[in-house]
Amino acid sequence: MLAIEIKNDISSWTKCPDPIPKNHEVLIDVYASAVNRADLVQRAGRYNPPEGASKILGLEAAGVVRAVGPMVTTLKVGDRVCALLTGGGYAEKVCAHEHHCFVIPDDWDFTYAAAIPEVFITAYVNLFEEGRLKNHETALIWAAASGVGTAALQLCQSENIKTFAICSVSKHEKISPYSPAHIFDRRSDAIFDEVAKVGRVDFILDPVATNLEGNLALLNRRGRMVIIGLLGGREATLPLAKLLVNRLSIIGSVLRSRSDIEKSEIIARFKERFWGKIVAGTVKPVIDCIYDIEKIDEAHQYLAENKTVGKIVLKVR
Repeated sequence: MLAIEIKNDISSWTKCPDPIPKNHEVLIDVYASAVNRADLVQRAGRYNPPEGASKILGLEAAGVVRAVGPMVTTLKVGDRVCALLTGGGYAEKVCAHEHHCFVIPDDWDFTYAAAIPEVFITAYVNLFEEGRLKNHETALIWAAASGVGTAALQLCQSENIKTFAICSVSKHEKISPYSPAHIFDRRSDAIFDEVAKVGRVDFILDPVATNLEGNLALLNRRGRMVIIGLLGGREATLPLAKLLVNRLSIIGSVLRSRSDIEKSEIIARFKERFWGKIVAGTVKPVIDCIYDIEKIDEAHQYLAENKTVGKIVLKVR
């Protein structure tokens, strides 16, 4: 097969060995994949794949099942699927755990399906499982125009959960259809004061981790903040008195390195609660643009410039 190989930050679309499905895995002919922020971090040498994962980039893919492992019971050859991956999506073929796949409707384009798994599972698990968000509460979504952000806004919208959104001013109009009660400019020096004037929140989804003290000041009693990224740095000052008095929770969360069993259980609960809404089209992936896989450098550069609203998708076939 052909796959994207990166050596010394130089990419090439080159021949690589075909993956072989294990007991509960399926082999997928990949038609589309998608770009995630983690791909850029891994490419820069600051994010090692979990043990046993493919070294090829790509955390999601969509395509057709080509072969099944000896213990697969839920999928068959010819099924059209999208899949959450631990790696390997930037390739013509990839293996995925059968329970990490979603059978997709016949009328879906693969480029549409490839934009779903990583961001929607990430948003779901952090909003509703780690964050225990309820429909009478208010959620603050940082990086609200990102792939995860637009997924989080829509999941909240579909559950009638009030949201506040933070992103660049140039993106405010594009996320307004997802019904945030207020949208704030992430570049404002007074961002925390501006949010506080509107009201405090019960939950914060933060992929940035720029100001721990400022975020905690926005939380109501028993509020929760889930940190899913460190774009703003790896160190922070923690106001312990506020944490204790208000009984706040700070939760660190990752998805990729969780066990196959844990991810299978998460995905099963996501499917039960939200997959029907995605199939019905009331919740949709937001796609900014589509690149041919061989233009991966351009796709990565575009994401690095923080200009996107939603996902960058890669067309493989």
